[in-house]
Amino acid sequence: MTDPDEAGASERPESLSQKAYFAIREGIIKGEYPQGSRLAEARIAAEMHMSRVPLREAVPQLEQEGFVRTFPRRGALVTVWDEKAVNDLFDLRTYLEVGAARFAAREVSRGADFEPLAKALHYSQDVVHSGDAYRVAEASTWYHEAIVDLSGNDLMKKVMRSVTGRVLWLFYLTSQLDVDEAFDDHVALAEAIRSGNERVAESVAYMHIERDRIPSFTALRQAAPS
Repeated sequence: MTDPDEAGASERPESLSQKAYFAIREGIIKGEYPQGSRLAEARIAAEMHMSRVPLREAVPQLEQEGFVRTFPRRGALVTVWDEKAVNDLFDLRTYLEVGAARFAAREVSRGADFEPLAKALHYSQDVVHSGDAYRVAEASTWYHEAIVDLSGNDLMKKVMRSVTGRVLWLFYLTSQLDVDEAFDDHVALAEAIRSGNERVAESVAYMHIERDRIPSFTALRQAAPS
């Protein structure tokens, strides 16, 4: 995953836009900009010590990735998670990531480097009990992204990049789910991929993703403000 700090390393206008994009995205994920609320350009610009121009340039990417919706005369409103949005993401993940796990196992059997996935798994192990829900969600997202990268399929990687932010957001919102169970699943999936057995990797990936579908609805309801 892209490090938000790296996005603001340059002072070029496009870098300021990326800095604004990552900062707003993180703020949305963490609930600093609540679902359904309007992004107040003046306030956000003041908080970030920049003009409104980079913020406006960041909005199309935020909208493309599902974080905001824009409306005439109303500006950008933070997307609201509902049942359809959750199911849509899980449906996409079952097609994309289950297939990617199968292809990743195939690539490993052909000699592909397993180390990037092992690195993502080790990072997850390092942060799983950190108590930082954002870092845990980020680590889990990075792990799933690494599987798609290992698939060797450029189109799969492109699609995954377009939904990575939404995956991170949902992982954060459902951070009260059992992190040990999720990590154990990650270990089992990594072992299946490393074995090169495509069908086993495929079935383990499907089980892992679908295991959290219904619990995610429960977690979202419990986290919703009363």
